[in-house]
Amino acid sequence: MFSVESVRSQEEVASLYQRHVDMVYQICLMLMKNVPDAEDAVQTVFRKVMEYDKPFRDHEHERAWLIVTARNECRNQLKHWWRTRRESEETLNGLTWEQPEDGALWETILRLPEKHRLVLYLHYYQGYTALETAEILGKNPSTVRGWLVQARGKLKELLEVEEYG
Repeated sequence: MFSVESVRSQEEVASLYQRHVDMVYQICLMLMKNVPDAEDAVQTVFRKVMEYDKPFRDHEHERAWLIVTARNECRNQLKHWWRTRRESEETLNGLTWEQPEDGALWETILRLPEKHRLVLYLHYYQGYTALETAEILGKNPSTVRGWLVQARGKLKELLEVEEYG
């Protein structure tokens, strides 16, 4: 077993973890689409927090850094040659979300492309504006607004198909 040399105190990391683990987990689960891989990604993100040697400017910088790091870690894991698609409808149906009444909605959101899932999550579940989301993702605000419009349109289509089948 190896140990990670932390530049942050144990209390600081524990506090960061308590404040943000749910958000990081939901982002990872949304991108990885299965619980074990999402849990691995969350663990890696918080290991990176321990190794990150710069102080966070404020609470928003902390959140933005975690969102970008979670997204990048998930992308890295998805790129590996050994990764196999293990998600199944049973797994997705068994997930418990922060807002359980949205279970069916979340299942539909998970069927959208990554960029649409992420902007919907950041905008509607984390409360970021399109401008803030653009800053976090390093994109043009008009691009993010376009993705939101596209995501809402695709989500509406998918929900109508499911409702009226």
